Amino acid sequence: MIRVLLVDDQSLLRMGFRLILDAEPDLEVVGEAGDGVAGVDMVAALDPDVVLMDVRMPGMDGIQATGAIVTSGAAAKVLILTTFDLDQYVFAGLQAGASGFLLKDAPPAELLAAIRTVAGGEAVLAPTATRRLIDQFMPLMPDAGGRTPRETVLKELTDRERSVFALLAAGRSNREIATELHVAEGTVKIHVRRILAKLDLRDRVQAVVLAYESGLITPGR
Repeated sequence: MIRVLLVDDQSLLRMGFRLILDAEPDLEVVGEAGDGVAGVDMVAALDPDVVLMDVRMPGMDGIQATGAIVTSGAAAKVLILTTFDLDQYVFAGLQAGASGFLLKDAPPAELLAAIRTVAGGEAVLAPTATRRLIDQFMPLMPDAGGRTPRETVLKELTDRERSVFALLAAGRSNREIATELHVAEGTVKIHVRRILAKLDLRDRVQAVVLAYESGLITPGR
């Protein structure tokens, strides 16, 4: 059973999500929170597997709440809920440790699949949405002195892993990477696991963040 916590300041949205999730035999809504502070407290109290996290909420917003949950060491995976008019918040959410993002108007089947994917330890990263988001708001991100230099990232990887990492960071799926590099999809999966391990990354989302922060991939490429 996958235990889900809903964190959104709109009660009607929470109700809609609950109706969808409660109809599934393998999903259970264990709680609801209307703001970030309550969401962080409920994660500690209820130990959910997945948190559906809104961005804009009173008090502590979804970005701050995501960071608090991740740094607390909780096992819960955070799935950011967003709309395209909130693009500027999504990258910050991924930096805070979210395991992916989902559009609020996504169809129920996509919502359910995303929750199950995140609960299984994978990231939810829609390739086209990823490219659009990064192209829009990466140029607006302030420079950060603590960024990992491109050379530091690359020296950890073999030539083949660099090729896989570049395509991974551009939002390509394993199947797309396999097709482009003319290798088996299983081989790509092995490369991805090794890349994440070498760079001490939790999932594909963190790989995208690192690639853009280090300058390995640039917006529009």
